Amino acid sequence: YRGEGVVPARPEDVWECIKPVAGGLRTKWDENVKDFEVVEAVSDTVSVCRTTTPSAFMKIISPREFVDVILMRQYEDGTMLSAATNVEHPLCPPRPNFVRGFNYPCGCFCIPLPGEPGRTQLLSFFQTDLGGYLPQTVVDSFFPASIAGFYSNLTKAVKALKA
Repeated sequence: YRGEGVVPARPEDVWECIKPVAGGLRTKWDENVKDFEVVEAVSDTVSVCRTTTPSAFMKIISPREFVDVILMRQYEDGTMLSAATNVEHPLCPPRPNFVRGFNYPCGCFCIPLPGEPGRTQLLSFFQTDLGGYLPQTVVDSFFPASIAGFYSNLTKAVKALKA
């Protein structure tokens, strides 16, 4: 899946809302992120993290957990990147009340728009195996609405951050 849109905010403000850090804002506004924890900080730009999600799609989709290695990077042009992929970690065994999902390489880019300092192009891409025994039709119905909700809720979160 790929999501792309322009958020009416500075890249730094968009990044503040989406950056994958413990205690970050994402758990407050993203309805698909219930909890986010750093399992191991490998360096200041690489960490192993566990993300949990609430049940979704009228509770047809059980709560999930994902364990990923995440790289954060800022480029010379001001673009900020979060890239992740699934990883196994000895400090993060599967928990009994969650289905373990699997993220293939995925990422999120906050891209400054030249000449428009108050607007940010946000490009996200992901391929997720939700695990469990979900029919593909349920998965295919869930993700498009989820992506649209992500961009809508992010726009509201950035406005609240600037208020």
